[in-house]
Amino acid sequence: MSRRTLAGGLAIAAALTLTALPATAEQQSVRFPSAKFPLGARPVPTKTMTTVAQGIDLYDVKAGTSTDGYTLTFLMPNGKDAGSSASAEAVAAEVEAAGETPSVQEVVRPAVADAAAQTVYMVRAGLWPLKDKKKADDRAKELKDAGLKVKVDYLGDDGLKTTGPWSAKVALIDVRTFRGSYAASLGTSVAKKETVSSMVKARKALLGVNGGFFNIHTSPALRGEPVGVSVVGGKLLSEAVPGRSAVVLKGRTAKITELKTTVTAISQDGEKVEVNGVNRAVTTDELLLYTEEFGAKTPAGGVDAVIDASNKVVALRASGAAVAAGTRVLHGNGVAADWLNEHAWQGWKVEIDTKVVDLRTKRALQLTPELNVIGGSVGLVRNGKVKITAKQDGHDSLNMILRRHPRTLLGTTKNGSLILATIDGRQPGVTVGANFVEAAQFMRWLGATQAINLDGGGSTAMVAGNKVVNHPSDGSERAVGDALLVLPQ
Repeated sequence: MSRRTLAGGLAIAAALTLTALPATAEQQSVRFPSAKFPLGARPVPTKTMTTVAQGIDLYDVKAGTSTDGYTLTFLMPNGKDAGSSASAEAVAAEVEAAGETPSVQEVVRPAVADAAAQTVYMVRAGLWPLKDKKKADDRAKELKDAGLKVKVDYLGDDGLKTTGPWSAKVALIDVRTFRGSYAASLGTSVAKKETVSSMVKARKALLGVNGGFFNIHTSPALRGEPVGVSVVGGKLLSEAVPGRSAVVLKGRTAKITELKTTVTAISQDGEKVEVNGVNRAVTTDELLLYTEEFGAKTPAGGVDAVIDASNKVVALRASGAAVAAGTRVLHGNGVAADWLNEHAWQGWKVEIDTKVVDLRTKRALQLTPELNVIGGSVGLVRNGKVKITAKQDGHDSLNMILRRHPRTLLGTTKNGSLILATIDGRQPGVTVGANFVEAAQFMRWLGATQAINLDGGGSTAMVAGNKVVNHPSDGSERAVGDALLVLPQ
């Protein structure tokens, strides 16, 4: 069976080149770097700076040129883009039988700090320049009609060799001159999604970016719920995914770390029980805590213990009602409902003991009103070095590590300054986004000694002056679960 490789100006490389970036003194400051752009062929970027407020400079950064085009990718039997060599050869035989000349492409997903490199294989055919996407679409339709599973792929999204282009927004917040503070916002409720613009406007913030992942797999009424830790004004509103990266905000300080949360219900008869989650959907035999910020009814089919500010159980009721202001609700079903019926009698006291522990220092955070926490998705830079914790953070797939997507990034510098950045993507010929390795290199280039990836894709948004200043890949701003806000005071 014959095989050909994709060639010419739109060639695909089978490995990702890592650019070594020395940790210079300039990188450790909050000034915009003078070194060449760290991605692709390291072109000289163009930048335009706007002062948002004292201590906050916003840069519009552009680099690279467009040389990528389109190809056809044939799906493996499991529906994925890539698979084993044997699977790829079998698919290639089907493609060739349909009258198309396929190429089996070896792709190496690079190693990260907690996951080894992985070699997979893709089956591709055809090559069209950017202006001829319709021709690629037409050919894909013909092959689909012939019974093949095929899609049109823009090569700039692959995560392999590219010349770009890249379009980014970078906010440098200088700890020495900024006089405001940082906060987290879940909008009007935990359950409801809102745009970053809405949350910025409500708090009269100077700047805002989207926060962590939110649960798109739960019921539509609850999809604003963060997947991971959320603390707003000292109140735990969503439990941590143990060990996942997060940013701890207090006043005008920001610290990147990993967190663990524990919530324990303690009845006045001395019985204790673990609370399995906070402000989310419940599963069988779980005990959950719902706060007044939840913004939805507790789940039906269980028992609710309504607890007032003095930890007194003011009602033991059938579940499925709202959480009243000034109260919290312990909800249980199955064995958890049994615990409530036995140890949360009306008139008794049930204390809710909440701990948020910094896993780097092994110390509990003080849950004071100025404390805010936003969960990240993947650690990128630690102590000045690239350290991508994709597996630990639940994102060690080919799509998440290697392919390029829009990114929202957060970093801190050696002197405690904050860097917020968005890299737009999924816009062929305009901007290609970044993979995890490129995102880490980009943040090191900007001077971050610690950095994490927040939610990205269509959620990526930066708002300044009450305007969305980047270009979200959905074509308009998406409603999200939470946001990081930069406040004037």
